[in-house]
Amino acid sequence: MHFTFEYPWVLILLLLLPCFFLCKKSAGHCILPKLVWIPRKKRLLQTQTLMRALIYALCVIALASPISYTSFAPSQRKGINIVLALDTSGSMRESGFTGKDEDLTKFDLLKVLASDFIQKREGDNIGIVAFGTFAFSASPVSYDLDGVRKLLDMLEVEIAGKNTAIGEAIAQSIRTLEYGNAKQKVIILVTDGKNNSGSISPKAAVMMAKKAGIKIYTIGLGSPKEYDQKLLSRIAGESGGKAFGARNDKDLEAVYSEIGRLLPSAIRSSHYLHKKIYYMWFLFLASILLFWYLYKRGEQI
Repeated sequence: MHFTFEYPWVLILLLLLPCFFLCKKSAGHCILPKLVWIPRKKRLLQTQTLMRALIYALCVIALASPISYTSFAPSQRKGINIVLALDTSGSMRESGFTGKDEDLTKFDLLKVLASDFIQKREGDNIGIVAFGTFAFSASPVSYDLDGVRKLLDMLEVEIAGKNTAIGEAIAQSIRTLEYGNAKQKVIILVTDGKNNSGSISPKAAVMMAKKAGIKIYTIGLGSPKEYDQKLLSRIAGESGGKAFGARNDKDLEAVYSEIGRLLPSAIRSSHYLHKKIYYMWFLFLASILLFWYLYKRGEQI
């Protein structure tokens, strides 16, 4: 069982509570011939001030709509199904790709930026394919982005072998996308090498992607001489995607930002399961206190 507010931003109105005690009206001038005629109601006035503040606080809490629920689930509205096909070959262990930390490997940096990209895709379903000598699905396409990021963090260099099987990576990404229902499906393939392994050629894999209506965005890491720039451009162009190159960490960060702009994400609405609403109880208590407050004010008149 969890407790939360449906409109938590309303609680900012509670910052006005000190005004009930600090923003008091100035006393009016009154001339009386005898001091005994002045009523001693200081304690009563303090009680009334506290009561007004309490009524106000209860009303604000009611407006924020306190609820309890057992679980939180997204609605059936679909965004984009995206698979991140990440190169885990031996060359991804190389360092010096970033000027900030020379000991940080290319793959470590790739995981950091890919994780940040995943976090920003709130309306989408994302999966991960790791490839080297072979390819496998490290995460199915899922709306549980936190879970996908945790699985991403578990990947290591050479977890799929030392070589680079780009065709296998695309084919496995297509199989991973088959389980999603979104109309738009995308593969973002990142590599720093050339295709030198696998039983499926990149050309055959691209034909499979075209038949399935899947766009492929490719990102080459390092110098264009280190990876097959022509192949990556052809893969992206034939599938309707776009090819990018990143020589360093700043370039890679900019590429992910641009891809994010090219793939606008639909806003995913969500709903609470087994929700119980409690605002009426706070309103009920506020009403009782209000009637008591008005009754006491009436006694003074």
